[in-house]
Amino acid sequence: MTVPAVDGVFSTEQCVRTASAIAGTQQESGALPWFPGGHTDPWDHVQSAMGLSAAGFLEPAARAYEWCRRAQRPDGTWAEKYVGDEITDPSIDTNFCAYVATGVWHHWTITGDRGFADRMWPVVRDAIDAVLRLQSPGGEIPWGRDAGGASRTEVLLTGNASMHLSLRCAVALAELAGEVVPEWELAAARLRHALDSHPERFADKSRYSMDWYYPILGGSLGASEASARLAARWDDFVVPGLGIRCVADQPWVTGAETCELVLALDALGRKDDALEQFSAMQHLREADGSYWTGYVYPDATRWPVEQTAWTAATVILAADALSRTTPASGLFRGEGLPPGVLEGTCSCPANL
Repeated sequence: MTVPAVDGVFSTEQCVRTASAIAGTQQESGALPWFPGGHTDPWDHVQSAMGLSAAGFLEPAARAYEWCRRAQRPDGTWAEKYVGDEITDPSIDTNFCAYVATGVWHHWTITGDRGFADRMWPVVRDAIDAVLRLQSPGGEIPWGRDAGGASRTEVLLTGNASMHLSLRCAVALAELAGEVVPEWELAAARLRHALDSHPERFADKSRYSMDWYYPILGGSLGASEASARLAARWDDFVVPGLGIRCVADQPWVTGAETCELVLALDALGRKDDALEQFSAMQHLREADGSYWTGYVYPDATRWPVEQTAWTAATVILAADALSRTTPASGLFRGEGLPPGVLEGTCSCPANL
């Protein structure tokens, strides 16, 4: 399998070293914590597995998805936080639960392993059903439930944009499994309608760069709307030569957010801008292939003092998208996903 590389920025050898750093965090159970000895959450676990798949580390990636299968609870969810084999926060985060569909579709696209897809299909089906039980009539999906079982009614734009992509992948997996899920297609269309037309339904997290680019990364918004969205706040978030701020009013650039912006720019065909940002964030790289989470630039300080597996994984995913290396390199461009879901076709009433 060919390994992603970006000429002059990120070599094949560097990619392999980065994937090795991710694999080095993996626990015996298959879980991929944030860093060795750290906690595991389902979303970042899947993101790390995707980085492994893209780099050709297929066996540890498969072990990571097997952890998802074994750790899934009877209601189709996962806990929000694990330390080792122990659940330390039993809360439900809807985006965390839905993201398994994105990861499974990504791994299947790379490997063509039908046995894997068949084994993981019930996991995806139960997870998506659990998430959609919480979907509001207007299409948006609330945060989840807290440790005591009480609803978290806040609706997050970033999480919903991510779930839009996960629903698209879930519909594709249903087609692969030979199952018809019109209710999922409608749910995806309703969610896109909310994302595109009803910003007032989402909590104001506009300080955070994720809310800026995630509607593009998750596949909502048309091209002109997406470009205007990026232009409107480019100077708020982009720090030339360093990457992007995680929070608009803080002098702190972060690697994963920068690489997610790379994926969003690539999805819009802005490859030169994407390459510039990918190059800018490489100051976070360590010799062992790992990446620091962030950098406070007035103080020239790494913060937090951690090298996170999910940051390293997002670097690999960005390199794959830029280089068009693996069959899954077009995931965030919507390639290979059902056209109806990709286009966000919706016959929803205008007053939803």
